[in-house]
Amino acid sequence: MTTRIDNLKLLSFASEIDDKTIEQAKETAALPFVHPHVALMPDAHYGKGSAVGTVIPTVDAVIPAAVGVDIGCGMIAVRTTFDAGAIENLDRAELRTSIESAIPLSPGNYNRAVDRYPFTAGRIAVLEELAEADGVDLAHSPKWREQLGSLGGGNHFIELCLDEDDRVWMFLHSGSRGVGNRIAQRHIKIAQRLCRQWHIPLPNADLAYLPHGTSELDVYLRDLAWAQRFALENRAEMMDRFRQAFAHWVGHDGEPATLETERINCHHNYTVREHHGGKDVWLTRKGAIDAHEGVRGIIPGSMGTRSYIVTGKGHGGGLCSAPHGAGRRFSRTEAKRRYTEADLEAAMTGIEYRHGAEWIDEIPQAYKDIDAVMADAERLVSIDHVLRQVLNVKGT
Repeated sequence: MTTRIDNLKLLSFASEIDDKTIEQAKETAALPFVHPHVALMPDAHYGKGSAVGTVIPTVDAVIPAAVGVDIGCGMIAVRTTFDAGAIENLDRAELRTSIESAIPLSPGNYNRAVDRYPFTAGRIAVLEELAEADGVDLAHSPKWREQLGSLGGGNHFIELCLDEDDRVWMFLHSGSRGVGNRIAQRHIKIAQRLCRQWHIPLPNADLAYLPHGTSELDVYLRDLAWAQRFALENRAEMMDRFRQAFAHWVGHDGEPATLETERINCHHNYTVREHHGGKDVWLTRKGAIDAHEGVRGIIPGSMGTRSYIVTGKGHGGGLCSAPHGAGRRFSRTEAKRRYTEADLEAAMTGIEYRHGAEWIDEIPQAYKDIDAVMADAERLVSIDHVLRQVLNVKGT
């Protein structure tokens, strides 16, 4: 379903959405530089500054807080050459332990060294060269190299999945880690300071923006591009480590790279230059993926529910975008109030995962029904594969 909200520049694709999220989206859509409209994705829910699941096209301005503090957060998926029969008699706890050893989990937990894997050095070199070429100042994050290949916490995860034909997929969700957060926080504060200095009235301070023609916007866009590249490389680094652990687990004799048949790596928190409504705009996808016609994408469910590999349909009303997941129904605090560790265990029956009360706020019941989200997204994407988890690893 698609609904225009109160004749504003606001279209909603969500059949389940609360008033608080709608009001937040109205504030964003009312900004004078929004064109042609804001699109609310099927998984939209209340967030900081602007709703998560919001696609915001802006002319000659960018809102740093709308991009968010986890710049470039997104998904990567790899389809392997293996099927369910190859792993059914293997100890999944053994693979989980191997993953936890290879990839640092939880906020603030980084790699002790950057030379453990041979493929890491090339990624660091690319990021160093990009920072030098664009004048990106990373003095605020001297440990950014150690952050490469680390998961983080919250709803970031690593999974082993099976698709509708019982083929094995590797799957993970993460972003630009601490360095991306530092970059975001710096520019959010600059935008807020400038809007105060220029006496620009805003519905809330997190809609502060950087206008075209200012050095502040130029610097932000350079820093943003670097953080988005870091997030892309971070996911690829973790996937290569996951692939190596998986190859050892299944007894794969060849190079680990030979066990994958396709790889998809996509952002869902980012800004990019695109053309919509007859104009070139800065398109911010805050909790949304690129769904231009033919573009492959990934829409995960919550832990314990289905996820989807999709192809975009290029729907103009949706600003060539699609949802980035199930979307929260309850806040983390509310989820912990409603559910118990026993509830989580019941929801994760048959899935190898890290047991503990730390993950109650990620219980599937805290999220929207992914099937309803995908039904709402029917005009935005076509479904290529439906995945179900057999192993889940989360940070705290």
